[in-house]
Amino acid sequence: MPLAVAGVLAVVAPMVAIAAPARWFVEKFRCTARDEAGECVEGVSEAATYALVPADAEPVAPRVSFAGVETYPSDGAIFFVTIREPAIQVLDWLGMGDDPAARLRSDVDKFGDRTAEERLREGQRQMSGAKEYAIYIALTRAGLEPEFVPGDAMVDYVLCLEANEANTECLEYAPAAEFLQELDVITELDGDPVSVISDVSAALSDREPGDVVPITVQRASGGEFVEVTGEVEVIAAPDDPNRTIVGFMAVDTATLQLPPGVEVFIETDNIGGPSAGLAFTLTLIDQLTEGDLTGGVRVAVTGSINPDGTVGAIGGLNSKASAVQQMGVDYLLVPASQPDDPTSPDSIAAARAVVGDDVEIIPVATLEEALEVLARLGGDPLPPPPDTTTG
Repeated sequence: MPLAVAGVLAVVAPMVAIAAPARWFVEKFRCTARDEAGECVEGVSEAATYALVPADAEPVAPRVSFAGVETYPSDGAIFFVTIREPAIQVLDWLGMGDDPAARLRSDVDKFGDRTAEERLREGQRQMSGAKEYAIYIALTRAGLEPEFVPGDAMVDYVLCLEANEANTECLEYAPAAEFLQELDVITELDGDPVSVISDVSAALSDREPGDVVPITVQRASGGEFVEVTGEVEVIAAPDDPNRTIVGFMAVDTATLQLPPGVEVFIETDNIGGPSAGLAFTLTLIDQLTEGDLTGGVRVAVTGSINPDGTVGAIGGLNSKASAVQQMGVDYLLVPASQPDDPTSPDSIAAARAVVGDDVEIIPVATLEEALEVLARLGGDPLPPPPDTTTG
């Protein structure tokens, strides 16, 4: 009998490991409060549903195309880096072991207080913004004159105040959901005209959470927009209780206007998030200016880019460093603003622990610092932009 039971277990156990979701058996700790020194003082154990793991590092240049502007070839390559967050089974968890390039993720880790659909849309918006910022900065640095033009205050979705445990469904939306609909264009709020999204905040500057204010929108109906009026109860911003908001996420309707005849395309498929912004910017500058920024060297780059040229922190740095190592790329530029805590998997120290001496990880805080690094690695220094002033 014991041998028979052992035989059954030997057959059944692998099947369970393959088919059973990790969340049934595996938990992970999530810190919910830290003291002034950054030490975790409170946390919760949650089901481990996903894993954050390396995906790929690939050159940006093949994804870029231009029209109406002169471009210049480069012998090197600038790579952008991606990660994945797949749902995992027990077998996946067992295979992870102590891999420093992977980490378990709960539903809250992955989705926060938003639904899966909201996170997907946010990632796509972030990627769209990263591309526009990169094009704007690169064209400006090449001596051209693009500009951002503000657009309508359009509703993307009403904020979810409480989601279900798996963050797949919203249980409670902001009160504005009783009136606002997707793609509504706000034209008046609390008696003040609204032309751009910043007008919304200005209109609520004297309001308190819980106030009910009149609102007018242009709403799509039957193939045209019709004016609809109503009321919304305003709330405190989730990240700032002293700021009063309507409670919706706006569509980024600002448009990037390029110089006449100039077109720039960056193909990103379904990749989301802002972390390729710096890589896009450097690649575009390299192709739009004479010389070779990389000097023939292959360099991986991760970090968001802001219109002022500052580089923003990103997530999944340890996994991204592993992806770069697996591609055999020797250098990785990362945001200097990554967490200082060496125990954080998003810290530069954690990334270096993953790749050892195989990849040189170089922090940069701005686009100018990134250009200086490329010059030190053997690239051609970028000439100053032409003086476009007249007198």
